[in-house]
Amino acid sequence: MAGHFEPLPGGGAAAPLDEVEISILRSLAVQLMELIGPGEETAEGADPLAALFTEGPSEPPSDPALARLFPNAYGGPDEVPDDATHAAAAEFRRYTENDLRTRKREDALAVVRALDALGPVGGPGGADGPDAGGEGSVDGAVLRLKPDESRQWLGALNDLRLAIGTRLEVTDEDESGELLRLPDSDPRKPMVMAYLWLGGLQESLIETLTA
Repeated sequence: MAGHFEPLPGGGAAAPLDEVEISILRSLAVQLMELIGPGEETAEGADPLAALFTEGPSEPPSDPALARLFPNAYGGPDEVPDDATHAAAAEFRRYTENDLRTRKREDALAVVRALDALGPVGGPGGADGPDAGGEGSVDGAVLRLKPDESRQWLGALNDLRLAIGTRLEVTDEDESGELLRLPDSDPRKPMVMAYLWLGGLQESLIETLTA
């Protein structure tokens, strides 16, 4: 899995993806949406303005991966907060977490929709690069993102790495080399490879957006 993003003329980014990469990305994005949970739908006839002020939870999620995606705004992750810090974090979460969940869910959904809309490799933008014209050697497609879609993808890739890294108990980026040396028989190896691959995609997308 070696797909990476390159800039498109006029903004945005493109990356050739084979069928396996597309399937993995889509599956991970769907799992991320399931982890985040369903959105809060406004009841029929309800005041949409009132829905904007609906309070969310005041305590962090019990799931470690969700807690990593929705950390406390005050105090460090390993810090035992005093009463004042806990109260401030709870108040901030109460009025921000619902919106943050919605945004993260929309980012993941943007990944799914972009992948579902892909065309075949070959012709302009084939597997050799975003502007290549030759036919690809493997089945797949070229993903092309507008600038706003690129930012949604960047958010979703970051969230996926945070969630997977939490499941793998990664605490330092330097541990990536150690994870890479895991034997193929280790049940964590597929998740490790996905984690490292997502990191490469994320890094190339950041470079594309900041070029």
